[in-house]
Amino acid sequence: MSNPLLSLLNIELPIIQSPMVGVSTPRLAAAVSNAGGLGSIGIGASNVEQARAMLRETAALTNKPFNVNLFCHAPAIHDAAREAQWLAFLAPFFAEFEAAAPTALREIYTSFVEDAGMLQMLLEEKPAVVSFHFGLPAQPAIDALKDAGIVLLCSVTSLAEAQSAERAGVHALVAQGYEAGGHRGVFDPQQDSEMGTFALVRVLTETCRLPVIAAGGIMDGAGIRAVMQLGASAAQLGTAFILCPESSANAAYREALKGPRAHLTRVTSVISGRPARGMVNRNFTSLEANAPALPDYPIAYDANKALNAAAAAKANSEFAVQWAGQGAPLVREMPAAALVNLLAAEMY
Repeated sequence: MSNPLLSLLNIELPIIQSPMVGVSTPRLAAAVSNAGGLGSIGIGASNVEQARAMLRETAALTNKPFNVNLFCHAPAIHDAAREAQWLAFLAPFFAEFEAAAPTALREIYTSFVEDAGMLQMLLEEKPAVVSFHFGLPAQPAIDALKDAGIVLLCSVTSLAEAQSAERAGVHALVAQGYEAGGHRGVFDPQQDSEMGTFALVRVLTETCRLPVIAAGGIMDGAGIRAVMQLGASAAQLGTAFILCPESSANAAYREALKGPRAHLTRVTSVISGRPARGMVNRNFTSLEANAPALPDYPIAYDANKALNAAAAAKANSEFAVQWAGQGAPLVREMPAAALVNLLAAEMY
């Protein structure tokens, strides 16, 4: 199979592994790339030197292209009153696990939009592909990456976002439907159209000039074939790769994904401060009820990570973050290369 996007990305198969921070690893990305797809690593939660190490580890495992994903959210604005109110709301949950809530919250990730050091690192390491999530960086950063010969992708959830990305000069659009697991790529969480993958792919392929990569709810070759019939040039799969031995998902996450909870996923903002889809546990059922105004992303995430740590210390995974898309019941457990080969066989 050949199409202009595959030539642009220099890959053989229209299969992209989603850059899932906390799940994707250099081993997973390299295995997918070596099998003919495009593997991805997420560096949005990493500092510059951690990110550089991940890039180099991946490059040592494959001589094929791979994708490096960045978070481009609006930088958090600290609001001491809102953060104190949120911690007071969470205090009884910490108390269940004989722990005290933190006294203050941190902005645990630096947005790429204000991380000059990360841009410089990427210009030095020159990965084949860079992708943006939650929005776009400033135009000079986009231009610098393009001038370095890097192919640029951007997650979009609506036509308006796609048109912004097209004007900015990215090379392809990742059309993230509402079915997708993990964080919504929406530029402004207050402006979420909640479009499903099929509708979004059709709107973008009919309206935009750029190649479209479909993402959200795609788990097998039939799903890849379906989105390509709708005009997509490739498919991005995330949840499908979580059970691969190369992923860093822990035992509780893997067990949940194999059981009945895979059949119920929901989108919530109470975990991180931004909407994201995962398997329902007490993060959803307890925290959403009577929740006060949330701190900004990723400040709210700092609180949730502390709560999960307190629960985990008591062998409780009810506050664990277990992102998954609506296709989760279709997940299969096998090495990443075998999964890519199976997806390719199923497509035809």
